[in-house]
Amino acid sequence: MGLFSFMTKEIAMDLGTANTIIIYNDKVVVDEPSIIAIERNTGKIIAVGKRAMMMHGKTHENIKTIRPLRDGVIADFQSAEYMIRELIKMTGPTRSLFPPALKMVICIPSGITEVEERAVKDSAEQAGAKEVRLIHEPMAAAIGIGIDVLEPTGNMIIDIGGGTSEIAVIALGGIVNNKSIRIAGDDFNNDIEEYMRKQHNINIGERTAEAIKINVGAAMTEIDNPPPDYPVHGRDMLTGIPKEIYVNYSEIAHCLDKSISKIEAAVLNALEMTPPELSADIYRTGIYLAGGGSMLRGLDKRLHLKTKLPVHVAEDPLRAVARGTGIALKNFNKFTFLIK
Repeated sequence: MGLFSFMTKEIAMDLGTANTIIIYNDKVVVDEPSIIAIERNTGKIIAVGKRAMMMHGKTHENIKTIRPLRDGVIADFQSAEYMIRELIKMTGPTRSLFPPALKMVICIPSGITEVEERAVKDSAEQAGAKEVRLIHEPMAAAIGIGIDVLEPTGNMIIDIGGGTSEIAVIALGGIVNNKSIRIAGDDFNNDIEEYMRKQHNINIGERTAEAIKINVGAAMTEIDNPPPDYPVHGRDMLTGIPKEIYVNYSEIAHCLDKSISKIEAAVLNALEMTPPELSADIYRTGIYLAGGGSMLRGLDKRLHLKTKLPVHVAEDPLRAVARGTGIALKNFNKFTFLIK
């Protein structure tokens, strides 16, 4: 084993719409936005991750920023391959003369098609992976939260990411039923952009919408410990001059209401489809929230009011899925699956 460990490099990747996290040697070594900047004329990669994110929305015509993933799946195959390759390079230099063979576990949404699954596998193989296995996001989230997924007990996981919200009931090491909806963090950002245009006559970009969501985003108009009002800078739609306005959390809660209602409806739908014995378990264990979207203020309380079930937010919800993928890498044949 010692000899061969030099020849293989094992990494776990949470390939997300908004962020990609890579775990190597039980440590998070890469945590970067899923975005790359490319020079249009030459096709050369200028930046990946945080540096590319800083360019997003600020580029001139010779530079374009691309987010290769949309709604949890690869939308731009070549860009995804470039991005995966560059992010793998960030895990550390290879000192040996022969680069090690890559063994990877990649996390994917549970509601994607076989074609979309194959696109993820092919992208990883093009980026240099010799052996690729996949794991579904809700399963990885459950493992990352610390739930014993192999027990004959039902647990409900809601993973709200950037592109998809995954709602799944897990028991005996498998997903009993799942609901994957393409409403998540990106849709919250779009709602905020639209609200700012309609309500305040101000044009803002994607990054500003994200900042508003993080600083004053809320799921309910009345929450404990409300955040202070947040200054927003954008372009006045009437005069075209940059201006500043202040927004508060209840405004944002109001504009996100429609999208959150759709997530609530999907949760209720998943509960309806759950076998009765597992429903009895969920009544005791409650619902677990993971993913960046679960950090929205008051979301756990809102889901509790809707379902009357206890709702627990995972500790460090942004990395719960990545942690679970890292554990799945150690149990390579237990939780993951192969695509032929």
